[in-house]
Amino acid sequence: MTDRLPHEKGFHVSWDQLHRDARALAWRLDGHGPKETGGWKAVVAITRGGMAPAMIVARELDIRTVDTISVKSYDHQSQAQAHVLKAPDAEMMGDGTGILVIDDLVDTGKTLELVRSLYPKAHFATVYAKPSGRPQVETFITEVSQDTWIFFPWDMALQYVEPYRGKD
Repeated sequence: MTDRLPHEKGFHVSWDQLHRDARALAWRLDGHGPKETGGWKAVVAITRGGMAPAMIVARELDIRTVDTISVKSYDHQSQAQAHVLKAPDAEMMGDGTGILVIDDLVDTGKTLELVRSLYPKAHFATVYAKPSGRPQVETFITEVSQDTWIFFPWDMALQYVEPYRGKD
């Protein structure tokens, strides 16, 4: 038996699975918006990974105001210093009260830490969470180990994979 390469400890997410998990996230968030604002005012997706789950959550919870915050924290598969490329509407955001911030994954937590510093009263939710980043998120669906690489459907294409034990 050969040692596995780091990318082989992967968690592969199909479009169907992502849709089910994002709907489960919406169900978990339903009715938990702040009462003083009448529930969630808006959904803010962290681009790019948070856009698909945010769209599904917004649909499920009938939230019509959707915006994005663009944060760059990866250079291909290497994590770098997070910085904001595009911020959501400042008047809508305020301190984050009543805002639901959605991302696909919290990994080390650096991205959410940056966004939380800008909108400290927002509610942060992700579909998937790793242990190092978990303290940065209030709501998530599935936790995976820190050394697991999540393969999202927008990053993959169908192709032949050699059997684990060889070619025969």
